[in-house]
Amino acid sequence: MNIGELLDRTAISLRVGATDKHKALAVIAEMAARSFSLDAGDVLDALLEREAAGSTGVGHGVAVPHARLDGLGRMRGVFIRLESPIEFGSVDDQPVDLLFALFAPANAGAEHLRALAKVSRLLRQAGLREHLRKANSADALHALLVQDAAVRPSAA
Repeated sequence: MNIGELLDRTAISLRVGATDKHKALAVIAEMAARSFSLDAGDVLDALLEREAAGSTGVGHGVAVPHARLDGLGRMRGVFIRLESPIEFGSVDDQPVDLLFALFAPANAGAEHLRALAKVSRLLRQAGLREHLRKANSADALHALLVQDAAVRPSAA
């Protein structure tokens, strides 16, 4: 599985003006609903339920919210870049501006965990995060995210 299989260009937004965690997750839910023919309320409920179990803020300004959803046929992703970082309850207490949301079918098993691990590893790369914060278009963000992670040196 590669990031290109998870993330369509239409599921990327780079100038999101959310002022708190709930609003950011609501934007993600709306994008997922539009892109994957789901109910935005159901998506938001699933994301909030997961966040209630513990923040998905993984550090360095990154969050990887995720949920299992009925009606989804395969793993899918949504990426947003916020105009201004927001408090997210991250492990390093730093505000978040890059969010890569992952959605799995309700019955997904290890595939869901592999996708989470892959996205987390990808976004741990300092150089990539810097480029994602400077990209000027959804196409540029998509290209950065789908590049083969093996060609980029790993950096924290």
